[in-house]
Amino acid sequence: MRTSLIKKIISLILTSFTLIACHTSSDISGILEGTQKEGAKIYLIQPENLRDVAASYFGKVIDSTIVKPNGTFEFLNVPKTKEPILLELALQLSGKYPNYLQTDNPIKSNYMPILWETGKPLKIRSTSNNFQKDFSIENPSKINKVLLELRNINHKAYQINLERKHWDVKDGDQLMNKEHAILQYQTELIKFADNTPYLIPALVALRWVNTANDYERVPEFLVNQCNKWKEQKPNNPWVKELCKQSEPSNLPVLIGDVFPNIKLPLITKDTLSIKNELGSKLTIIDLWASWCAPCRKENREVLVPIWNQYHNKGLQIIAYALESDASAWKAATDHDGANRWFQASDLKGDDALFLKKIRVQTIPANFILDENGVVIAKNIHRKALTDWVENYMK
Repeated sequence: MRTSLIKKIISLILTSFTLIACHTSSDISGILEGTQKEGAKIYLIQPENLRDVAASYFGKVIDSTIVKPNGTFEFLNVPKTKEPILLELALQLSGKYPNYLQTDNPIKSNYMPILWETGKPLKIRSTSNNFQKDFSIENPSKINKVLLELRNINHKAYQINLERKHWDVKDGDQLMNKEHAILQYQTELIKFADNTPYLIPALVALRWVNTANDYERVPEFLVNQCNKWKEQKPNNPWVKELCKQSEPSNLPVLIGDVFPNIKLPLITKDTLSIKNELGSKLTIIDLWASWCAPCRKENREVLVPIWNQYHNKGLQIIAYALESDASAWKAATDHDGANRWFQASDLKGDDALFLKKIRVQTIPANFILDENGVVIAKNIHRKALTDWVENYMK
């Protein structure tokens, strides 16, 4: 009798454990609304280094789940980690690769970065049409809440500056308008990264500034982020990667640097040493080309008036042209009136040694130097350049 009772008790206990196991909530689960096609999958992706963050095809796929007809999904193989890690949830509806990320339009992005902490389940809700835009987490942790706020900042900046904007880049003004719009968009993410006290959201913002990993126009941002986080997280591998990318040899000449004293071949067949020709107050190092429409317009409408007004007051201009045809170069300088100031070129086009030494690939570009050759501003164009010089020369 007693043995039979014990067997029944054991059986009840085992049944209870089985029921509990069957109904244990998964670590990451949620509801996806608006799924019309069967077989929609959500992938769990782990960026293994900083370059993998927000980078299509690079992150490591660690789990996947098929969205059920009622929209529910759950991940059963979430990694157990000692430290919180960044993961990305990516929705794939149309046969794309598991780690494909839609990165060129944040509003339509098919993925969302989250911070995963072992033992802290996440319950998610989103829609199939606007996965990142509508992504939410029930009772998010502090850092996940910040990541959602960053998502909102990114979307708002994109909508204001870039959404539904189209530019004819063959037109000089429109090309510069596009550059300005991109910089305005990036500025909002840069502000966020500079101000947030949290490393992971800052690094996501850094990658969203340019998912192609091109920071030529904002290299000071990389340096500032390295300086900020190497003090707080010196042993973090992603911080080390960031600081490696921020080394001077990997970036254009920075604001605050002394501009290299390079000897340049002039259009007159003479040779110029930059240090020997600095203006007594200000020097503009202008990078241009005869085939560059916005460069040509800036010659005529900005640099010529600036030169005429301020050259005798201590302004110098040293121009370097990305040319391979000497006759086209000379014709452009004569036509634009740019023969007033120094004109230099190695006549090697994009393969110019000068550009390699200052680590620049994109034009139009400029560096503005003080009387000692220190870079005090850069890449200011059109009316903004006129106003800047006017204020400085007062």
